[in-house]
Amino acid sequence: MSRSPRSPAPRAQIQTHRGGAPYWFLAPYLVLTTVFLLYPLLHAGVLAFYQTNGPRSRVFVGLDNFAFLLADPVFHKALKNTTIFALCSVFLQLPLSLGLALLLNSGNSKLKGFFRLVLFSPNLVGQIFVGILFGVLFTPRYGLINRFSQALIGWGLEEQWLGNPALVMPAIVITALWVWVGFNMIYFLAALQSVDKGLEEAASIDGANALAVFWYVTLPSMRHVVVFVVVTSIIGSYQLFELPLALLPQSNGSGPDNSGLTVIGYLYQVAFAGGDLGLGAAVGWTLAVIIFVISWLQIRVTGVAAE
Repeated sequence: MSRSPRSPAPRAQIQTHRGGAPYWFLAPYLVLTTVFLLYPLLHAGVLAFYQTNGPRSRVFVGLDNFAFLLADPVFHKALKNTTIFALCSVFLQLPLSLGLALLLNSGNSKLKGFFRLVLFSPNLVGQIFVGILFGVLFTPRYGLINRFSQALIGWGLEEQWLGNPALVMPAIVITALWVWVGFNMIYFLAALQSVDKGLEEAASIDGANALAVFWYVTLPSMRHVVVFVVVTSIIGSYQLFELPLALLPQSNGSGPDNSGLTVIGYLYQVAFAGGDLGLGAAVGWTLAVIIFVISWLQIRVTGVAAE
C-alpha cells in the first residue's frame, strides 16, 4: 500500500512564523532596555518635580528643584569645578595624548608595542585604586610628587595638595592625566595610522614643513576622531565622581571649601546622603542638558554632522 505524500504547510502560516522570529531574538534586548533605561529615565523625569525624603515620601513642588539649583552657591561651585576639569581635559590632556601618539607613530622602533602598553595600562586600573595611590603620592614631605616638585623647582616639599583649596583641583587634574592620557592616545594613534601617507609626502615635496603638513594635511584627515575624542572627554569630565571621592575620602570627595566637589558629587550628597531624590533627579537632568548642549555645539561647529 503506497503512502500518500505529506501535504506542505500553508504558505501564509510559514510566512507568519518566520516573520515573528526576529522579534523573539530582539525581545531580551527590548526588555532590558525598557527595564534598565527607559523606565529609569521616565521615572527620573517625573521625580525631578517632587521633593522627597527617602524613596517613599514625596511632595509635588513643580519647578522648585530647578529654581533651588539656580540659586544654590554650592551647586554653582560644583559646576565651576567640573567645568574647569573639563577645560583641562580638552586643552591639557588631549594635546598630551596627541603628542604621545605622534611620537609612537614616527619611526619603526620595535619598542612601540611596549610603550603603547605602558602608556595605556593606567587606564586598566580602577579609579578608586588610582585615587588611593595618588593620595599617598601627594603626602607632604614623603610623597613622590612633593619630592619631585621640590627637586625640579625647589617648591612643594611641605605642601598639602589635598588640604589646600587652591591645589585640590590641580591635584585631581594631575591624577586624571595619569589615567586618561594613554587611553586617548590609542584613539589618536589609530587615526594617525589611517592617514593617507601619499598626501603627507606630496605636501612635503611641495615645500611644506613638518608643522604645516601636520596642521593642513594630517589633522584634517583625522578630524572625525578628534571630534569624537573631544566630545567623549567632555562627557566623561562632567561625569567625574570616583576619582575625587577616593582622593578626598575625609570630605566625601568635596575637599576643603568644596574645592574638589563635582556635579555628580553634589548629586550624591543631596540625593543619597541627604535623601532628597527629587533634587538629585533635577541635578541629573540639568547635567544631561548641559552635556547635550555642549556636545551639540561641538558637533555643529566642526561640521561633522553634515558629512
